[in-house]
Amino acid sequence: MRVLIIEDERPAAARMKKLITEYLPEAEIFGHLDSISSAVKWLQKEASPDLIFCDIQLADGQSFEIFEQVKVASPIIFTTAYDQYAIKAFKLNSVDYLLKPIDPIELEQSIQKFKNYQLQPQIDLNQIKDLLKPQSANYKSRFMVKIGEKIQSIPTENIAYILSAEKTTFICLKEGRRLILDYTLDQLEEMLNPKLFFRINRKYISSFEAIGEIYSYSNSRLKIKLKGCDDNDILISREKVSTFKEWLDG
Repeated sequence: MRVLIIEDERPAAARMKKLITEYLPEAEIFGHLDSISSAVKWLQKEASPDLIFCDIQLADGQSFEIFEQVKVASPIIFTTAYDQYAIKAFKLNSVDYLLKPIDPIELEQSIQKFKNYQLQPQIDLNQIKDLLKPQSANYKSRFMVKIGEKIQSIPTENIAYILSAEKTTFICLKEGRRLILDYTLDQLEEMLNPKLFFRINRKYISSFEAIGEIYSYSNSRLKIKLKGCDDNDILISREKVSTFKEWLDG
């Protein structure tokens, strides 16, 4: 049995491989592949695996783009932090999911489902993609933040950018204050309206209004200067440049 892991976080991929080995000891595990581009190249070159574990949010975009570029007949178990009601809808399409952080019991159940799985002629990934998109009404409009002994509601329109540093997430307000928020950037990326906020890299999510100067940089990358931010080395990878320009263009 050939199993492929597509996951851009090395510790998560290593843990996934360990758990899969426990429940599928006969599996020959390939990966991990950590980007859309590397996954497309692998799938174009190799025979389709018997099972794919695939993270939705990769460093260079959403993994749905993989299956738009290459035809894959393999059953797929997505790993995701998306809204569980949307996920429940797409589970009816006989494609399972695992909510991060991965629960070993849920993984075992997914593998059992795979063992009973009868391959369908075609997986409608466009339908899955639509179902997984959070509806606009589900985007966060405010966050509750603890400031000293007080708890304050912060509207999302007051956020300039969000920073992950030293294992802590900070929301940086347009007025200049920096407050701690109890979410990861991965979680926030799904909570915020993508028309208003963009995941620049592993450290930053920026609002449209916080984008200052933009410079061409080596290896087809971009360097960004955020308003009110002292970091002068904020880079957008080559893989994200096109998506970023489309976002800026509205």
